[in-house]
Amino acid sequence: MDSITHIALGACIGEAFFEKGFGKKAMLWGALAQSIPDIDFISSFWMSTSENLLAHRGFTHSILFAVLIIPLFALTAERVHRPHNISYKKWFLFFAAEIFLHLFIDGFNNYGVGWLEPFSHQRFSFNTIYVADPFFSIWPGIAFVMLLILNPYHPKRTLWWVVGVILPFVYLAYCGINKLTIDHRVRESFALQHIPHERYFTTPAPLNNWLWFTVAGNDSGYYVGFRSVFDRKQEMDFQFFPRNDSLLEPVKDHEDLQKLIRFSKQFYTVEKWNDTLVFNDLRFGQMLGWQNPKERFVFHYFLEHPDKTNKLVVQRGRFAGWNKEAVKNLWIRIRGN
Repeated sequence: MDSITHIALGACIGEAFFEKGFGKKAMLWGALAQSIPDIDFISSFWMSTSENLLAHRGFTHSILFAVLIIPLFALTAERVHRPHNISYKKWFLFFAAEIFLHLFIDGFNNYGVGWLEPFSHQRFSFNTIYVADPFFSIWPGIAFVMLLILNPYHPKRTLWWVVGVILPFVYLAYCGINKLTIDHRVRESFALQHIPHERYFTTPAPLNNWLWFTVAGNDSGYYVGFRSVFDRKQEMDFQFFPRNDSLLEPVKDHEDLQKLIRFSKQFYTVEKWNDTLVFNDLRFGQMLGWQNPKERFVFHYFLEHPDKTNKLVVQRGRFAGWNKEAVKNLWIRIRGN
């Protein structure tokens, strides 16, 4: 999830763990603990873009990192707040809940999380919720503000931490149901339309959980389309994108390319934009693909002159071209066909 959501959710969990009067201090610790796995952002200051893609949500999102950092946080908090009547065990359980919850939630996005680093480079991603879903984030956000406003002993503090902690996970469960529904329907479409594929994935379109981006195919290329949970017809509209591996021949031994292929989990295509070779990671969707099936992909990496052109490669195409008309078309497509 995005950093603001982690901070707000962590603060609400801090309030939930401790008695009234200590809650605001616990909110600060909770926000900090929920944020600490994202400390890997500092790697961007010295790593190349391709290296940073694999470092992000890598070791600092691993079980080993959690096991190492939780006792350190617990020991620090226990000493900072002396004298107090809070046991080390309670501090330990609090920080364990915070940090493991961060790792767990991030696994529901499409980026992938290295839970088993450094022993395995496998990335886990359930592709269940968009990385910035306002319908997930609004509850901890509102609760966080209310908990800051209310005095430390206000009787409604319990109500607000319940809103901030429970409702997001009710929504996440709803997202899981949507995921299962969409996966079932797209598999029916593959069979009905004879879509050849060895691998596929579905992931939510931006800022909602009703319209889903679908990619299916093999080493020759991928069929790309969108499916709404409100769609009535069984068939899907697909656009085929050839993978074009032959274009990679001149750069096949480049270290950047090998990292990109590993990062993409084989869901990539290669294109020529004028005289520039471009690597697309399909997992991050298309720019406004619901209104233009042939749109470019959000994640596009320039294989020539990468250090000059590939900063913020995951983010730069995410909202490119968005305007009032694009939002209107998104809403129309969500409503189904």
